[in-house]
Amino acid sequence: MSDAAPMIAYTSVDKSFDGGRIKAVDGVSLNVARGELLAIVGGSGSGKTTLLRLANRLIEPDAGRISIEGDDISTTNPIALRRRIGMVFQSGALFPHLSVAANIGITPTLLGWDAAAITARTDELLDLVRLDRARHRDRFPHELSGGQRQRVGVARALAAKPAIVLMDEPFGALDPLTRDALGEDFRALHERLQLTTVLITHDITEALLLADRVAVMRAGRLLAQGTPAEVSRSTEPYVAELLQTPRRQAQRLGALLKDGTA
Repeated sequence: MSDAAPMIAYTSVDKSFDGGRIKAVDGVSLNVARGELLAIVGGSGSGKTTLLRLANRLIEPDAGRISIEGDDISTTNPIALRRRIGMVFQSGALFPHLSVAANIGITPTLLGWDAAAITARTDELLDLVRLDRARHRDRFPHELSGGQRQRVGVARALAAKPAIVLMDEPFGALDPLTRDALGEDFRALHERLQLTTVLITHDITEALLLADRVAVMRAGRLLAQGTPAEVSRSTEPYVAELLQTPRRQAQRLGALLKDGTA
């Protein structure tokens, strides 16, 4: 990570729904450094997904400023903005009528890449996400496992070589083994490709293990942010509550292993 201007910057951002009765994001200021993997953690209704969707103008803020590489996104064409930011959704959110190759190539196609370049990029990405080209490029989403669909979703997000990737609960619907493997694989891709990544998760353990920094939200407000070690020392009651479950599990597992009963 560098000391340069933040890659993504939220400054005093507000967003409400239902005529102002639901305050989804409440005065949030948060920077994401170039090359950083930031995890935003919180329960349902905390505002974390709303904050993510504001970054590529899927929704618009009521107040405050959001910038990408120093540019105010309110002055940027939203379609052009989304095409330069990769997005990974829960369960992949693939187009069911398109093959794996066509799903991966959708953004380069929209950007006017030639067919040879799209094919080469698709094959490169299938290799990167550990899917055999011959076996998977012509399959359709319903023919894939959940983990395979999510790997295709990651490949699609990376297809146009974005500098920024936004991930909304990308591993939440997967079984524990697949989730752990995909998390580690994406962390390696993040470093290899020098991405700037924002990961939304409700799982504090996942956030602490994968992220460079963690931000904790509740009821639209940012309660804590810092490195995993810094967040683990937070005196904020909600953060301490979030950390109780993995700490209790680690203690129980340690005791079981020590006793030789697991």
